[in-house]
Amino acid sequence: MADSIYSKLQIVMFPWLAFGHLIPFLSLSNELAKKGHRISFLLPKNAEIKLQNFNLYPNLITFHTLKIPHIHGLPYGAETTADVPRSLETLLATAMDELSDEIKSFLRNLKPHFVFFDFAHWVPEIATEIGDIKTLCYKIVCPATSAYSLVRSPEKSVFMASTAAEKVRPPPGYPSNTVVLHEHEAKLLEFLFQEYGKGVTIYERLSKGMTLCDAVALKTCQEIEGTFGDYIATQFKKPVLYTGPVLPDPAKGPLEEHGLSNWLEKFEPGSVVFCAFGSQLILEKKQFQELVLGLELTGLPFLLVVKPPEGTKSVEEALPEGFKERVQEKGLILDCWVPQLKILTHKSVGCFVSHCGYGSMWESLALCDCQLVLLPSANDQTLSARLMEQDLKVGVEVKKDENGWFSKESLCKAVKCVMDKDSQVGCLVKENHRKWKEVLSSPGFMSNYIDSFIQNLHELLVK
Repeated sequence: MADSIYSKLQIVMFPWLAFGHLIPFLSLSNELAKKGHRISFLLPKNAEIKLQNFNLYPNLITFHTLKIPHIHGLPYGAETTADVPRSLETLLATAMDELSDEIKSFLRNLKPHFVFFDFAHWVPEIATEIGDIKTLCYKIVCPATSAYSLVRSPEKSVFMASTAAEKVRPPPGYPSNTVVLHEHEAKLLEFLFQEYGKGVTIYERLSKGMTLCDAVALKTCQEIEGTFGDYIATQFKKPVLYTGPVLPDPAKGPLEEHGLSNWLEKFEPGSVVFCAFGSQLILEKKQFQELVLGLELTGLPFLLVVKPPEGTKSVEEALPEGFKERVQEKGLILDCWVPQLKILTHKSVGCFVSHCGYGSMWESLALCDCQLVLLPSANDQTLSARLMEQDLKVGVEVKKDENGWFSKESLCKAVKCVMDKDSQVGCLVKENHRKWKEVLSSPGFMSNYIDSFIQNLHELLVK
């Protein structure tokens, strides 16, 4: 047992089988290994191959390969959400749950001090059965999402029968009247009651994990989201520990991919609009067309990174008629991976239209100087956008109609609002962004969070 703050910890990481979870868990592992702690990281073979180069301390971080069981209906060889459509993720969750006996045996042999998990809600019960293992539910989404969605405990039938206003009403004591969903966004909460694994809903999976764990860990800082962390601690009656944002190192080296550097260099400093929607979001064709037409309407050069929309095989076939010819000099659309942080920090890029994924939120807030336009789609992304627009006042959200659709005009208006040098709103968000970036990049800010987090882990061991 680690009996002092100087003792080295043995930690097991078991994230959900999605790169959007695996990478943040590995980033935290790197920070802990930097301080000399040992990590056993559980992941599938294909993910191990792709993440090998992201393991900065291979002498302290050991990858333990999991063989994902085959479930009827799951494509052979499927190991992560990148291998399946969203409709089959529930089968992947079933496959993960079938690893419980293997995980139990692994933990019994290793006897670690801690297990960090997120979707594997059965981990705390296994740890309790073995004994002397503490469990941390590591949340890599906006804490407002957990506070807003998981504190309530309605039956599915009651929730589905309730009005839109009732569905989006925050739980009692919720600490914000601005970081909330609007009535027309009620459907964003319905995903909580979808089956995600055999006989378990997303709500049950997430709330049970938070209820049974020894502590909740949040990938954020108290300065920005502490009120939500305090609320979670009160409602779930357990310690909430902060890792800090755990940001990647600032981008270094030239931007060589896809000739992007040469393309960006053609434009004036701070003039290019960069729009990216993450690795999983697939837009409906109509929304895709509104998106590209809205970017064209701004009159500004733009770089769009997006997957082919639903029902199409390529981005090009989904473009509006004549669009490609009209924007060929100043519009570039890619449907592949790009080094987002390098693009955000390029001198020609002045605006970032973001889907508000949590990783993108932190990168844009702490590591770049771009003006921020917020275009969320999912529940957690929407609450992140409200935090950034309403509380921090560092960006402008694109307005949507009662059906949740945005128009080319609303996108153009938001971009022009932040890019117009005479815009009061643009000046306000720019100054607020500068202030927060200064806080987050101040000497010792991030490392102090990791040091405090490790000290809190040691204190948790003796409770």
